[in-house]
Amino acid sequence: MTKVVYKPDTQSTDEFILIVDSEEYGKWKAGGVSIPLARVVDSFDIFFTEQGNQGKLGKASKQQLDTVFGTTKEDEAVLKLLQLGTPKVGDALPKGFSSKNDTR
Repeated sequence: MTKVVYKPDTQSTDEFILIVDSEEYGKWKAGGVSIPLARVVDSFDIFFTEQGNQGKLGKASKQQLDTVFGTTKEDEAVLKLLQLGTPKVGDALPKGFSSKNDTR
């Protein structure tokens, strides 16, 4: 599993995280922008943590997306995060991984 991490401020512990398919992300990043984003990302959910790699992940709010990425549309925010973020390879999601609303 690979996650793409974007920190809007280098001095902050705030991070926006997107789970991606390692192989498809590599192809996309290398110039394969014709690859559909649905094959690159695990889901269009952008996660947020205020405590860096050690914190709990929650789904980023529309207000957070608008403030950081300039849009409330998840597909546009996903594209910007893919372009600006840094890939980090890992084996599993951190303890405390949660979505704010699993019933939808």
